[in-house]
Amino acid sequence: MLVVIEPGDFQHWLGVEEIRRGEAMNEAQVILRLHTRKMKAYSDIEPEHVIREGKVGEEILGLIEEDPDIAILVLGASAENEGPGPLVSMLASQGAGGYPIPVTIVPGNLTDEEINALI
Repeated sequence: MLVVIEPGDFQHWLGVEEIRRGEAMNEAQVILRLHTRKMKAYSDIEPEHVIREGKVGEEILGLIEEDPDIAILVLGASAENEGPGPLVSMLASQGAGGYPIPVTIVPGNLTDEEINALI
């Protein structure tokens, strides 16, 4: 499981940037713990937690290239009607063919029963 912290615009305020970075790191850890708990309801697999800092698309691709154990990229699409999220939009603009592994987009409106049927 990956959380990417995007760089802030406070480089000229080093103290503010360090506080923001610490808060973002704490928030990333909370997100990972929450999603790990949810995932354990479906599987006994213990996920690896990765927190990186940078641009989301670049960090995802970088991690995929660095870790040969990553075999598929799974993205959850929003259930809202406001259009695709930033990662799905990025994939559509770049083309998923640029990724060295399969990319799967899971619709956000699936029920628990529909998700269980996929597993």
